[in-house]
Amino acid sequence: QVQLVESGGGLVQPGGSLRLSCAASGITFRIYHMGWYRQRPGKQRELVADITTDGTTNYEDNVKGRFTISRDNAKNTVYLQMNSLKAEDTAVYFCNGRRTVGTTITYWGQGTQVTVSS
Repeated sequence: QVQLVESGGGLVQPGGSLRLSCAASGITFRIYHMGWYRQRPGKQRELVADITTDGTTNYEDNVKGRFTISRDNAKNTVYLQMNSLKAEDTAVYFCNGRRTVGTTITYWGQGTQVTVSS
């Protein structure tokens, strides 16, 4: 059974930091591009950052310089380090995995809430 389990969300003050983790099981993690998406209240889900199987990263413009995505293939885990958080970063953050070999398959985690508020 495939599972992507996010953790690390919570309430943080503006300017603070959080690190999200997404632990994958049931997949060959190293052949999956991994990404973090978020869904803000009243908005569509949007890409925040992604990382390819070879470690190439991509960021949404509003998080460049503040967020860092990384992966640890030995731990089947992808991370999102979020610094200098702003109120507009408040959202449910979802982990995404997209298989790159053979049939294209995409999996989603259940989401973790991040609230930035004083």
